Amino acid sequence: MIPATSARSRHRAFSASLGPSSPSVPSAWHGVAMIVAAAAVGAAAWCGHALALPLACAFPTLWAFAPSRLISAAVSAAYFLAASRGLPQGVVNFCGTDVGVGIALWIGAAAAFVLVHAVLWQSRPGWKRAFCFGLGALLMSVPPFGIVGWAQPITAAGILFPGWGWWGLATTAAILLTMSTGKWPVAAIVAAGFWAWSAAHWIAPSQPDGWVGLETKLGSALGRAPDLDQSQALLQRVREAGAAGARVVVLPESAAGLWTPTTSGLWMEGLRGNDITVIAGAAIVDREGYDNAMMEVSASRARRLYGERMPVPVSMWQPWLAWTGQGGGARASFFANPLVESTRRRVAPLICYEQLLVWPVLQSMLHSPDVLVAVGNDWWTAGTNVLAIQRVSTQAWARLFALPLVLSFNT
Repeated sequence: MIPATSARSRHRAFSASLGPSSPSVPSAWHGVAMIVAAAAVGAAAWCGHALALPLACAFPTLWAFAPSRLISAAVSAAYFLAASRGLPQGVVNFCGTDVGVGIALWIGAAAAFVLVHAVLWQSRPGWKRAFCFGLGALLMSVPPFGIVGWAQPITAAGILFPGWGWWGLATTAAILLTMSTGKWPVAAIVAAGFWAWSAAHWIAPSQPDGWVGLETKLGSALGRAPDLDQSQALLQRVREAGAAGARVVVLPESAAGLWTPTTSGLWMEGLRGNDITVIAGAAIVDREGYDNAMMEVSASRARRLYGERMPVPVSMWQPWLAWTGQGGGARASFFANPLVESTRRRVAPLICYEQLLVWPVLQSMLHSPDVLVAVGNDWWTAGTNVLAIQRVSTQAWARLFALPLVLSFNT
């Protein structure tokens, strides 16, 4: 017969080995429930509706109060995979391959997010845990981990605190940190109150006077090969927009195709007699690779306005080609040209994939832009919610910093 005191001591030692944050032995169902909840949060927050973004603020709580490091990793994986669930189908559309390749890239993209959050998880509750969550969020917002730093809860700042700018960003960060502590109910109530107010008064960002973004539905044909008829049709739409009062017309990523002296002459000639400036996506190719760029064109001149800081990894950005002495991939400039000037306006430019990340937009905001311009060639997102997420993310950032927004996408 085992003495009662000895049994109690052994029970306390066993419970302590599972982590001080759990007052009793957690059941397997507890961990499963947290994983399912994380998947639900990821799917709901990143469903493509702007007002759903604040749901992502629940992720820090699920991560922090996981009963073990293994469960915290599973919680992180469930959240990220649910939020990025459109990736496998997007890969199939873009590469024309089977869904297995898409799933492999999907899991690979989640690996960095899971690794960072699993390593930084703390068993002991308190502000040290909050610090570790904040460190993880920071690591996933800047290169190198930030290259796949999608689905960051901080994006909800534009929904919770529209117009607050950097103060809104700081307040949202404070809420997220508190959500990983025992004070999370207080933070949740505060966030819910601001969320309700924002939902009742939500207004999508408007375009600046004289600016217009044109949408196209040209599929994968846009920009893939020199197409005179396609260029003439786009120029005709530009002239029609100019006749309706537009002074600056924004076209999607790749709208101008491969940029050459011939292409430049064609677009300048097409704008002759019109006081219109066109911002159009194009690829500038050289021996080492190419720049995915925005070009600014008018009747009198054409120039490179912006080079994409972070092209899509694997499909566009392929650094291993340079390491092996080969060329061909898109260049990533990471922190170059965060602000450009067009028609006397300071422009924060974002091309496609950059709209899913944190650092490109915040780096641009440091320079106090007048307008946010976001373009994309998103034909490959058919059957997914990726384009919807890009739209709501840019809307949230524009609302946070009270900026007018110009969107232009090809589908």
